[in-house]
Amino acid sequence: MSPLMFSTLLLALGLGSTVTFSSSHWLLAWMGLEINSLAMVPLMARPHFPRAVEAATKYFLAQATAAAMILFAGMTNAWMTGQWTIEMMTHPLPLTLVTLALGLKIGLAPVHAWLPEVLQGVDLTTGLILSTWQKLAPLALLLQLPHGNSPLLIILALSSTLIGGWAGLNQTQLRKILAYSSIAHLGWMMVILQYAPSLTLLALLTYIVMTSSIFLLFKLNNTTNINALATSHTKIPVLTLFAPFILLSLGGLPPLTGFMPKWLILHELTMQGMGTLATITALTALLSLYFYLRLSYSMSLTMSPNNLLTSPLWRLRPHQPTLPLAISATSATMLLPLTPAAFLVR
Repeated sequence: MSPLMFSTLLLALGLGSTVTFSSSHWLLAWMGLEINSLAMVPLMARPHFPRAVEAATKYFLAQATAAAMILFAGMTNAWMTGQWTIEMMTHPLPLTLVTLALGLKIGLAPVHAWLPEVLQGVDLTTGLILSTWQKLAPLALLLQLPHGNSPLLIILALSSTLIGGWAGLNQTQLRKILAYSSIAHLGWMMVILQYAPSLTLLALLTYIVMTSSIFLLFKLNNTTNINALATSHTKIPVLTLFAPFILLSLGGLPPLTGFMPKWLILHELTMQGMGTLATITALTALLSLYFYLRLSYSMSLTMSPNNLLTSPLWRLRPHQPTLPLAISATSATMLLPLTPAAFLVR
């Protein structure tokens, strides 16, 4: 792909998200989502592997289905209430349809099956865009919807945290593990969406920082499965020592950054009188924590077999820029002291 075409597609990604962010009309929001999705498909098929083309096709079909549901829900709401405004979607039928459609857009369970397969078929850079930037526009629409006290969001949130943790236990491919990690984190965002939207934004921001650091780490290490993590110490010894802290931050352990949104979400659910929901959500986090610990063990506590038949890995200077990884990794592990500032913002 030429640099001009690549830059055009990246600009189209930004344009589609910006149109959705700034729109209050369902047609404009739908148009922004479509620009975003259509710009993403050529980026996914860029390596020209059969697996990448398959992933791009699956992504296109899932996003086209979700877009059709969003357009149908907007038309149904306009027919029933006479309103095309996003905030005025008050009828239960179109509200349920558009919530499920936006859940399909971002990969919420139980409409999540496309996300692990698609993420497995693309490279790590495209997977980073798919796991972070592509979730911003649908989440912006979900934040604008008048949910009220919707049991649908609770069902989607609990199923996402359960499936995201449970299905990731038996995976050996790193991109699939990160896909199920994304599903589990989306469940945490959805469980608090109707009670404290500011905490959803905080959880989204910390998720983007932590996911960016782990994707950039795997890209610098050039690993795509758990077995290849054993060679990390030979390639990047200093970063290998720092990697478990990033993984444990994704799991939400104190005193790392990932503990901040989980702590505030559980506190808010308890204050809202949802103690049972908070307990179940906290227990599902243990499932995700298992495979983060598994990755940490494979990366830091195991060594690759070295014998005369294996070629040694030389510690060459990396050709990739490491400043984004340094900034995101530091942010993913050391931002917990900013928690009082998050209370002030709320």
